[in-house]
Parts: sequence; structure tokens; C-alpha cells
Amino acid sequence: MNQTILDKLLAVNQIFYTELARPFADSRSTRQTGLQQVVRSLNGVRSLLDVGCGNGRLAQAVDEAGISLRYTGVDASDALLAIAAQNAGALSNVTATFLQVDISRDDWASKVPASDYEAIALLAVLHHIPGWERRVALLRALRGLLAADGMIIVSVWQFLNEERLRRKIVPWQEVGLHESDLEPGDYLLDWHRGGSGLRYCHLVDESELSALAGAAGLAVSDLFYADGAGENLNLFAVLSVP
Repeated sequence: MNQTILDKLLAVNQIFYTELARPFADSRSTRQTGLQQVVRSLNGVRSLLDVGCGNGRLAQAVDEAGISLRYTGVDASDALLAIAAQNAGALSNVTATFLQVDISRDDWASKVPASDYEAIALLAVLHHIPGWERRVALLRALRGLLAADGMIIVSVWQFLNEERLRRKIVPWQEVGLHESDLEPGDYLLDWHRGGSGLRYCHLVDESELSALAGAAGLAVSDLFYADGAGENLNLFAVLSVP
């Protein structure tokens, strides 16, 4: 995939999360089964980096669970970060910092406060990163920010597992692209809630997630599915340095 196509896919999602920040944030619940399992795994963690933090939902869920930790959330969307900062006013256990950082840029990790984070969350983000090499590079950068015995918690959307989401798939011509421009597993999905928009998503299955982790010098230590009608809407993985 050439740079022009990569940039166009990134722009599709940037437009979505800028124009539809509020309805998107309103659609995210802290009570989702998968998120609650992630929160339980953070018990005892003192420092957490949330990459692609959006409206700070993870910080809220951790706080609601009574877990005290230092939280750093980074996201490219200033609209979502504004919502996150507003929500942070209600936090009582979590000390939260939010930073605007575009993880699609090669030097993004240098913008993050230096720390060996005990846990890094990459929830509902990896499937929005176009191109195999970019996905590997993102995981490799996270490895560099992780404490030696830390963990990276990843979730990827298994949107083909639900008929209602399969109906949201639209032709690439909607954004001036052709299927031949894309990699296998790349899809364009529409959104109609509080407005209309389009999102680029790549289907990262168990096999690809394991291969991505290995290419980034990480190992999968746990896998589970959660959420949705069949509790298989999201695939979660815990990655660590072997």
C-alpha cells in the first residue's frame, strides 16, 4: 500500500472522530463486559498509558472500580480530548493527564512523558491503523514505552461477527478508492447516529494479532472475546515482552 492510500485512510478516520466526537463518545459505555475485564486486570497497576484514549472512558471505568493509579491518555482528536478532560473532573481515584498526540506520526512516542509504564492500553485502535508495517511499528513503539515486566492490553473489533455491522460495510468508491488499492481485510463502514460518517477498519483476527505481536518483539500471554450479542464482538489480547 503506497503512502497516498495510507494518508487517505488516516484522513477518513480523522474526519470521523473530529466531526462525530460527541455522538461517538455518547455511544461508549464503561459497563461493557470486555472493558470491565480489562479494568480487573489493572488492579495493582500504578502507571497506565491509554493510547487512543478517546473520551477517557478507560480512566472513568478504572476510577469507578476504586483503583488508584497514574493515568496518561493520548489521542489525536482535540474534540474527544476536550470531552475526556471534562469527564476527568469527576475522577476521585485516578490522577489523569491528557495529551494530544497523533500516533500516525513516526515520532509520536517522543511526545509521551518518559516512563516505564506498568500497563499500556490500546483499545479499539489497532484496527484503525492502515498497513501491516504501520501496525507493527505502533506495537514496537509501545514496547519501547513499557516496563520490563509490564503488559500491553489490546482490543480489536470483530465486526464481521455481527450481521448488523456487516450491513454497515460500504464500497470503497465512497471515498474515491478501489478495492485493489487496499490490503486483504480492509473495510469501510458507515455510521448513522447523531450524524453520518465513514470509518476505515481492518479486521485483525487471532492469527494476525499473534503475528503482529511477534514482529514487534512481543508475545501473546492471554486472549479472550467479549461484548456484543454473542460475546464475540471484540477480541482482547494481553501482550508482554518474552
